Amino acid sequence: MTDAAGELAPTASVEALGYKQELKRSLSLFDLLVYGLVFIVPTAPFAVFGFVYNASHGMVPLVYAVGLVAMLFTASSYVAMARAFPVSGSVYAYAGRSIGESFGFIAGWALLLDYLLLPALVYMLCAVAFASMIPGVPQWVWMVGLLAINTVINLFGIESTARISMALLALQIVLLVLFAAVAIMALMHGTAGAHLSLAPLFNASHISFGLIFNALSLAVLSFLGFDAISTLAEEAHGGGEAVGKATMLSLVLCALLFVAQTYLISLFVLGRTSFAPGRETEQAAYTISAMIGGGWLKFLISIVGIVITGIPAALTAQAATSRLLYSMARDGKLPRFLAYISPTRKVPDLTILAVGLLTLVLFAIFYGKIDRLTSMVNFGALTGFVLLHVSVIAWFMWRRQSGRWVRFLIVPLTGLAIISYVLWNMDQHAQILGVSWLGAGIVIVVLLKLLGKKSALPLE
Repeated sequence: MTDAAGELAPTASVEALGYKQELKRSLSLFDLLVYGLVFIVPTAPFAVFGFVYNASHGMVPLVYAVGLVAMLFTASSYVAMARAFPVSGSVYAYAGRSIGESFGFIAGWALLLDYLLLPALVYMLCAVAFASMIPGVPQWVWMVGLLAINTVINLFGIESTARISMALLALQIVLLVLFAAVAIMALMHGTAGAHLSLAPLFNASHISFGLIFNALSLAVLSFLGFDAISTLAEEAHGGGEAVGKATMLSLVLCALLFVAQTYLISLFVLGRTSFAPGRETEQAAYTISAMIGGGWLKFLISIVGIVITGIPAALTAQAATSRLLYSMARDGKLPRFLAYISPTRKVPDLTILAVGLLTLVLFAIFYGKIDRLTSMVNFGALTGFVLLHVSVIAWFMWRRQSGRWVRFLIVPLTGLAIISYVLWNMDQHAQILGVSWLGAGIVIVVLLKLLGKKSALPLE
């Protein structure tokens, strides 16, 4: 099933790759797009605005524009591999079939660091927000309650997850539109000296290659999440083709929202090049929101914003994780009972429940350690991206001998260089913990070999 260029045809089916179609195909391109937008979170820059502002000397929207260009290389690699291998394992499946099954396991193991920890992180943030509104209820009650609700929704099927995600994404867009309307009104009145300026987009007195790339290592983290669309390839009408389109669309749309909202915010702090370390930097966007519209706007952006973005992000993260576990269990890399599919709802029941139980364990381990959890999530995602780019080169240039060297060599090499740079500049604690996690994965690979587990994934 290869085309003239030596690539796997985009019409490849799950059966052609050695599997049965067990999951229910019910997701449209729009559903996948919503899934990607919810996972990335359209309001993500609010949480890191102060940090990116300091690193870029006020050119936050420029950093996000450059970030889009940088992440397009990674998105391009996802498009290529999703078309070649339209299965639910994402980078686990891509690396396993192109580089080798051991690398595939390590890729899946790295993604688990992202996908397993992300729901726990989001629930903790939501619990903090709820506790600030209703302080009489302990944070752990909110965590467990939200986890239980999202787990039940996922058990009802991917359509339920899609409908809930769509409704909460609509609320996020309404919140952004409201913020933009209030900010434009304040801009017209010159609040805090705000006026139209190109300085947030390009400031010649501060611009430099090093400055932009240092800030980029922070901004790239706001884009993480679009990759999870690939875990739904077996549940989407159009398979890998639809996954590729949704991946690109969600990335571009979120980038446009990121640039627009950070430009508006930046107009109210023209003339500043940094915020004071600590709370002023952490709360920068929320403080500016209060300056723009008062305490009520700050409350909506901070507390309500966290809730309506966090709940669907955790919901989709649980769905993505369960599909990754299902794919690994189906190949015998995890206990095979986890590959069980409900005959009526066509969802991986046991992996959904397993993700819920693991999240409870992570609550206990990382309770009160949000910063540490954040760093580990980012390390897992970026490591997966590295193996994604290597997979493109290995599959198309090495195994299929494709002559499209720009598309399948230069583009993934550029993406690999960008992601490697970001990984190199990550927090040292995150690097140590992340490498330790990868080390544990390597030990498991060795044990699987010693136990005589099969060493190849089905191709055709």
